Amino acid sequence: MESKTISVWFKKAGAAAVFASAIFAIAAVSAGGAGTETWNLDPVHSNISFSARHMMISDVRGEFDKFSGTITANGDDPKSVEIEATIDAASINTRSDKRDADLKGPNFLDVAKYPTITFKSLKIEPDGDGKWKVTGDLTLHGVTKPVVLAVTGPSPEITVMGSPRRGASATTTINRQDFGISFNKTLDSGGMVVGNDVPITIDVEAVKKAAK
Repeated sequence: MESKTISVWFKKAGAAAVFASAIFAIAAVSAGGAGTETWNLDPVHSNISFSARHMMISDVRGEFDKFSGTITANGDDPKSVEIEATIDAASINTRSDKRDADLKGPNFLDVAKYPTITFKSLKIEPDGDGKWKVTGDLTLHGVTKPVVLAVTGPSPEITVMGSPRRGASATTTINRQDFGISFNKTLDSGGMVVGNDVPITIDVEAVKKAAK
């Protein structure tokens, strides 16, 4: 029987210059079938990106280059869906070695002390046609806080070289201050060098794990 998938994927994010969080979400749910389905995030065809306001005049964008994630579900019950994702905090990439070194240091992500960013889903709710609301725990900089991902998808399932695949996208915004990332400097003209709100965008392609 063809499977019908309710998907939600989490992404940096979660947060980046902070999370960069993310995180992503994809939930595989069989149509009336029994047994557990597992979908693995394909990092080569997925992306976790973020932005942060710089000097109150522009947005600096970045992404995380290394992350992994799984989505599991049992039968057609959305309550059984479990989404977990892990981001390598040291893989943050804003196209500037000097800035990336600062972001990895104690002023921001402090990757020596907090090497990973994680997300674990708690609840999934429908939020309109083809849209889902995924609530989960984001652990960033040693602090765990609930975040809500607005998810669009999943795409129709396709099979490439024997591997079923689906795609989805998610967005959220976190406040870095909530995760203890509070470093900043005041501009001579007023305002701050780095904004507190960090929008996160997650684009995910996942591959269905073959049944044993």
